[in-house]
Amino acid sequence: MTRQPVAKLLLFGATGDLAQRMLLPSLFGLHADGLLPDGLTITGTARSDHDDDSYRAFAATALATYLPADRKDEAVIASFIERIGYQALDASTIEGFAELAAKIGDISGGLAIFLSTAPSLFRATIKGLESAGLAGANVRIGLEKPLGHDLASSCEINDAVAEVFNEEQTFRIDHYLGKETVQNILALRFGNTLFEPIWNARGIDNVQITIAETVGLEGRAGYYDGSGAMRDMVQNHMLQLLALIAMEPPARFDGTSIRDEKVKVLRSLRPISVADAPALTVTGQYTGGAVNGEIVRGYADELERPSTTETFVAIKANVDNWRWQGTPFYLRTGKRLPARQSEIAIQFKPVPHSMFAARGGKLQPNTLVIRLQPDEYVRLLVMAKEPGLDREGVRLREVPLDLSLDTQFAGSRRRIAYERLLLDLIEGDPTLFVRRDEVEAQWQWIDGIRAGWVANDVKPKSYAAGSWGPSAAVALTERDGASWHDD
Repeated sequence: MTRQPVAKLLLFGATGDLAQRMLLPSLFGLHADGLLPDGLTITGTARSDHDDDSYRAFAATALATYLPADRKDEAVIASFIERIGYQALDASTIEGFAELAAKIGDISGGLAIFLSTAPSLFRATIKGLESAGLAGANVRIGLEKPLGHDLASSCEINDAVAEVFNEEQTFRIDHYLGKETVQNILALRFGNTLFEPIWNARGIDNVQITIAETVGLEGRAGYYDGSGAMRDMVQNHMLQLLALIAMEPPARFDGTSIRDEKVKVLRSLRPISVADAPALTVTGQYTGGAVNGEIVRGYADELERPSTTETFVAIKANVDNWRWQGTPFYLRTGKRLPARQSEIAIQFKPVPHSMFAARGGKLQPNTLVIRLQPDEYVRLLVMAKEPGLDREGVRLREVPLDLSLDTQFAGSRRRIAYERLLLDLIEGDPTLFVRRDEVEAQWQWIDGIRAGWVANDVKPKSYAAGSWGPSAAVALTERDGASWHDD
């Protein structure tokens, strides 16, 4: 594709936690590596009462706090800060947008907007941008989640955006798609002939996707209690990972081809009916316990009130198409689990006959583990013979074949996911962003499950902080003769 960099970037929510931890460090990283267009200006906006100088000081403090020590070059930071300006704005009213437009100035060279605001402000913000002339063919907009809390509210947000920006101008952000290891799923699957012949229901017994967090609310109580693990993690990150694992080979590496194949998978997810929801899903909420040797409080204690919000979800999903019929996809995510890890474990089917059985050799099915965080690797677990004379039988052991991305690409700097996504927004590459039909297919499936919870009065089961969730999550896989892949 032809990249078309813009000349200006506008950041909504420029004083928020996301801006401090991710956006400003990511933009600095691009600037330091000479990847931002020459002359690109960055305008931050939020309700906070800053001028240019005070916001530049704010940004410098954020960089000092969150940049790695080896990236803190004062001269480079100073040159980056020169790109930045600020205009205070109350996005709920239209009056301030004219001043914002005046601050940004001429946008004939193109404008990219990163919109990180409360969903309730989306329509007002879009209308304000339009009224101030901050829309049009040379403007593109990036939308940070949450994009609604169900299908209806997501459609409402998408409709509001579509009144001003067409789909080609709209970049919906799922930061997991900016992770290097997630993109390596595509390279692993479609850059090698080894896996494709068995990447189907005939070769794969089950697929497990786990996103485990050790943290609790961490200052996000207001958002998280209204969202829960299903909306916060499953609806976006986990279903995107499932789609990448399950999709058919795209014809080309471009936004249209890849997203066409992903949405086919999402539309092929078997709906979980009201009757099946209690058997195919597990919800939990953590109580007090110990994580990494530290005593932590339960969710309700952190929240300081009772709640029925789930902090853990496990789901058995099925993809009803030719490739995957009969292969379960197990999804699991939760807070206050024993380890911080995000991974995909693909368990292949066992060999049809073991010639080692009569000699005492026990085989385990091969497993491919794609670890996304905290360390990044691809590991294939295979069977090997232990050294020895085998007088008392053949001894076999599972051993790993490792591709550590940290080791193999040690000379390459590991980038924050937002670096790639912000650069792609600035340059206009939609490949790693989520299309409207994907988002709505995800919400439709999630809404069906939540309707089943309501109809069956499903309440989260308790699990101790530091455990792998309710015992019912173990039963979810063991009923099928499978087990969760836990290191």
